[in-house]
Amino acid sequence: MSRHPTIKWAQMSDKLFITVELPDAKNVKLKLEPEGKFLFSATAGADNVPYEVDLDLFDKINVDESKSSTTSRSIVYLVKKAEDKWWSRLVKQEGLRPVFLKVDWDKWVDEDEEDSKPEPDMDFGDMDFSKLNMGEGPSNFDVDVPEGDDDSDTEEIEEEENSEPKAAVPPSTEPGVKA
Repeated sequence: MSRHPTIKWAQMSDKLFITVELPDAKNVKLKLEPEGKFLFSATAGADNVPYEVDLDLFDKINVDESKSSTTSRSIVYLVKKAEDKWWSRLVKQEGLRPVFLKVDWDKWVDEDEEDSKPEPDMDFGDMDFSKLNMGEGPSNFDVDVPEGDDDSDTEEIEEEENSEPKAAVPPSTEPGVKA
């Protein structure tokens, strides 16, 4: 009996991202059909456990413009939709979605943000990061340390030691305060 791998998905108006999370997958087979059929099978693990997925996608797809990429941790499919439109869900089946099917929030783009949101490879252009205070420069953490030359502080202390003694200040009665 075969198992279902975890599948993450995200969409844009013209394409789907389908990621099959299956580390060290072997004998990977994928079949896409224009009417929206997604068939996947592979084996994984030391025992070559079989994994299979058979999904009826929500709408038709363009098999010729779809492509895949395999890494040691997952298989990522970029599936081109037949029509540029948003799908209300990934599969035709209504009701509860299969438990192995999850949204890929790393790739997800909302329909109303598609044109304004940059692609995952972000380009910061000519942004000048030097104008941002990223922990450099003066801070308010050293409140007790006076600003200025260290020598001037030392000179003032020496002058006070050499001058006439001042009237003694009575000790404070507050706990933790020393005179």
